[in-house]
Amino acid sequence: MRWVNMMGFITHGWKNGWFESWIRAGCVLGACLLTLTHAWGQSATLELTQLRATRQDNALILNAQLKLELGPVVEDALVKGLAVHFMAEAELMRDRWYWFDRKVGLVSRYYRLAFQPLTRRWRLNVSSEPFSGSSLAGSISQNFETLNEALGVIQRQSNWKVADASELNPEARQYVLYRFKLDVSQLPRPFQIAAGNQAEWNLQVASQLRLSSDMVR
Repeated sequence: MRWVNMMGFITHGWKNGWFESWIRAGCVLGACLLTLTHAWGQSATLELTQLRATRQDNALILNAQLKLELGPVVEDALVKGLAVHFMAEAELMRDRWYWFDRKVGLVSRYYRLAFQPLTRRWRLNVSSEPFSGSSLAGSISQNFETLNEALGVIQRQSNWKVADASELNPEARQYVLYRFKLDVSQLPRPFQIAAGNQAEWNLQVASQLRLSSDMVR
């Protein structure tokens, strides 16, 4: 009898639209949660949108353009006082049919991005040498009002001298191997362990640019 009454209650509720409304509300809530989860997971972006080499003043010059968007986890760490490091590398390589390709030269750029709570500004240090501990000696420092302005400098890597013309061999096939990444090895050890399991910290991109005969002559 209790079971029959319960069935009558469910049937009555269904007829009154109560059960249908409950199902509809659950579907809407599930869709919202799925959208929020998707947005959270997709919020960090790193893409190489342009990589171009030219000959200027007896040197090989590289220009790279990135699309870089940090996720909420990285932004939150920055606001809480953690400095975040990025590294860009360009290797000049020469083809060798009998062995591994020969590395002719390697140039690097290092970026240290930090938030300054007292001034509410963003500080970016750029150096051709790795940062040693907390020392910023030898680096170029700039301050910005917003995070996007600071990231804009990192995204536009222009007039980067990769090699002198004397290092290029006009008789050989050569290419530039470009790499850029968020350098988690510069984070404090506890953050390195945590970052290993989060996609927002795993930002890296690589590309190869074959040099034309005009660039090496």
